[in-house]
Amino acid sequence: MASLPPPAVPCASPRVPYVVALADDLSGAAETARALGGPVRLSLDAVDVTEVTGPHDLVVDLDTRHLPPAEAACAVRTALRAAQAGPPRLLYKKVDSQLRGHLAAEAAAYAEGAEAVVIAPALPAARRTVTGGVVHVNGVPLHRTDGWRAEHGSAPRSLPEALSGLPVRTVPLNAVRSEPAALDAELRRIAASGAHPAPDAETDADLDAVAAAVLRLGPGFRLLGSGGLAAALGRALPRPAAAAPPPTPIRDRTPLLFVVGTAEPGAVAQIAHLTALGAHHVPLDPADLAAGTVRLPPTAAAPALTVLSIDGSAALRPGAGRALSAALAALAAAYPGRPDLVLTGGETARATLDALGIRELEPLGEIHHGAVHSRTSDGRHVVTRPGSYGAEDSLLRITVALRPRLAAATAAP
Repeated sequence: MASLPPPAVPCASPRVPYVVALADDLSGAAETARALGGPVRLSLDAVDVTEVTGPHDLVVDLDTRHLPPAEAACAVRTALRAAQAGPPRLLYKKVDSQLRGHLAAEAAAYAEGAEAVVIAPALPAARRTVTGGVVHVNGVPLHRTDGWRAEHGSAPRSLPEALSGLPVRTVPLNAVRSEPAALDAELRRIAASGAHPAPDAETDADLDAVAAAVLRLGPGFRLLGSGGLAAALGRALPRPAAAAPPPTPIRDRTPLLFVVGTAEPGAVAQIAHLTALGAHHVPLDPADLAAGTVRLPPTAAAPALTVLSIDGSAALRPGAGRALSAALAALAAAYPGRPDLVLTGGETARATLDALGIRELEPLGEIHHGAVHSRTSDGRHVVTRPGSYGAEDSLLRITVALRPRLAAATAAP
């Protein structure tokens, strides 16, 4: 009689893959932290990359937008080496969906040692798509929009141009939407030629296909993209969802300070919704801000809602953003009443938190796309939002989320 086979041994659970994501500004880092969808730490300190442990993603703001390109690349290279020296983690590089920042220098550093970097900056939720290797904003090619009006130089006409010095091959939509095996083969073919694939994408489903392909191809392939691709990666990873944060207490008695550090024209209409609620609006002359001569008028008590913004009636000088953000941050840090904060523009957000000595945020949720609600270790609430995001009612929606009683009482007839 044949002996019975040994009892089956249950298969061990596969190792849960967690992510180390590197961002070049704070609002993008916060967006990525929420987009990944799992347990996450959001750090403002690059040294945390060397200490990443535990069952969570780590998103680090390297704060490289203001650095010279070579220094920005060095920061990416240093963080990448530190991440690779620790426990195995998936690598993700967050970039701006309008290709701002030191994209070419940072991508080249990030590509070192990789079989290929798959580049997909599309962000369908904000109507930013890529077709034919060209970024489109609301259907208009990026270089024909005013998205770069506060930047040095003009917007690149294509991804290969934006990544000058790094060999890039576009992947058309028909390949992205083909069978998984065909897409995998196309990405491998481009990598074998010594180039980096840049897939077109118009929808979240396109980004889902790209993220899934990279996971199938293995750790030699790395992802580089916007918050849209980060969300696709989060959907593709078999991980537990982030634990629901404890209920946020109503804080109507705590002042709420908006620091609007964006040059986007839409900010004027967004602020108008707040002044209609009775917010105290302080428009600041950019020349006075840059000179450090601005002083906020004294008040008997901090108003419930205050908005500090840059007066955009005169054209802003390209490249002045860093100095203006630092000046805004100094004013915000000195504001009385220990307010909760709404910070628009990644550079302004980072400068303000640096001025307050805040080194880590706990993401709690997303009020609307890109408007990430976080909490500091000492209980202060912070909302970060990229300057170019949000409809006309963006700041109003944030106010309603953070101060529902105040908003309801003010809006009542």
